[in-house]
Amino acid sequence: MTVFIAFAANVLVALAKSVVAALTGSASMLAEAAHSWADAGNEVFLLIADRRAEKHGDAAHPLGYGRDAFIFSLFAAFGIFTVGAVVSVYHGIQSIFEPEEITDYTLNYLVLAVAAVLEGVSLTQSVLEARRASKRYGIRFLDYVLNGSNATLRSVFFEDTAALAGLALAAAGIGLHQLTGDPIWDAVGSILIGLLLAAVALLLINRNRRFLLGAGPGEDYRRRAALTLLDHPEIQRVTALYLEFIGPGRLFLVAAVDLVGDRPEGEVAAQLRRLEGELEQDQFIGKAVLTLSVDDEPSIDLGSVHPTR
Repeated sequence: MTVFIAFAANVLVALAKSVVAALTGSASMLAEAAHSWADAGNEVFLLIADRRAEKHGDAAHPLGYGRDAFIFSLFAAFGIFTVGAVVSVYHGIQSIFEPEEITDYTLNYLVLAVAAVLEGVSLTQSVLEARRASKRYGIRFLDYVLNGSNATLRSVFFEDTAALAGLALAAAGIGLHQLTGDPIWDAVGSILIGLLLAAVALLLINRNRRFLLGAGPGEDYRRRAALTLLDHPEIQRVTALYLEFIGPGRLFLVAAVDLVGDRPEGEVAAQLRRLEGELEQDQFIGKAVLTLSVDDEPSIDLGSVHPTR
């Protein structure tokens, strides 16, 4: 729902900005139009990301399709950079050498104000969703948005934040053009919007890259996972624990455990499979694999479980 709201808002805003940019000749407004069209296109990638990530595993992809969320979010981040940032900077530089006078300042301000309202609605929706999720995970809001595994929510949050900042830059550029009569301020506004988009794009590219490379959860969740295993009456020790995100909020868990008792091999194998199934009932565990500890292996030290954000 958050992504769809962002998509609808960006299409409306992009149409309005494009018309006004054509009518008034504002470089900053044209940069904002490119920004909004890039965001609207990116939301399509994010909608695909959400749908693809929900697919269950099959023979070709036993861990599921959750990482598609990171792949399509990466495409969206490249879209912000290539369509939004590059076009905005290029047009700003072009406007320095070939300046154009703005023919209607009021129309520009009106569209910027309407765009701010629509982008604000979309940002509010993503903030509310992120706050609910951060409370569920027991981590700080900004930590969840920046480092959490929900790539589509992170993209919408930072796109909307950049959109509001871009609107402020566009208004400043147009306002300084109006006050001074110098069109270079409008061009500078376009360049600054492009640089802002480039920074956001690089941040999102880096975050998605880390998850595609196999990022795991933070120290608190790793400790909770270890304690969950140790609290099970059939598990005596945990000597190894590996956690990796295989999609938004979905983890691949591998652990070496020492079971209580000394059962025959066949019974132990069945016991391990049953325990794996129980672990996979957890909404955050997409796949669990348990193996037996070696006798002389030390138990994991919960105090030395390091974050892998």
